[in-house]
Amino acid sequence: MKSKRFDSPKTKSKKEIELGSRLLPKFNEDGLIPCITTDASSREVLMFAWMNEEALSLTLKTGKATYYSRSRKKLWVKGESSGREQKVVQLLVDCDQDVIQLRVQVQGEGTCHNGYRSCFYRAVKNGSNDELEYVIEDRAFDPDEVYGA
Repeated sequence: MKSKRFDSPKTKSKKEIELGSRLLPKFNEDGLIPCITTDASSREVLMFAWMNEEALSLTLKTGKATYYSRSRKKLWVKGESSGREQKVVQLLVDCDQDVIQLRVQVQGEGTCHNGYRSCFYRAVKNGSNDELEYVIEDRAFDPDEVYGA
């Protein structure tokens, strides 16, 4: 049986979870917790991903942003294949510890696998219900060069 790395928030009081000084992450029924990653300097949202206990533990231990890929069902160290590693400057939790925020320094330009600085490079066009427009026009890097065509 795999050992638990974090105490279960189920055994803790609401006050301890919301106002205490211990990390008590609330993982969902699939054993995952959402993670919002922002640039440490600008606070720009770079991406959203999931973490499991192991990813969160490794992130804390190594200082490298590590996520859990639901589609590949495995850990993923950001930048492992692209070289655009994310060095964790600060790890924050929301008030009830069911969301993580990483503030990172990105090694190189761009975070998104599509070559953009942020994964949030499109927005719903004003006045539309389903039409997207680019809010970041230029790619930071060529994904074909980085990942191969």
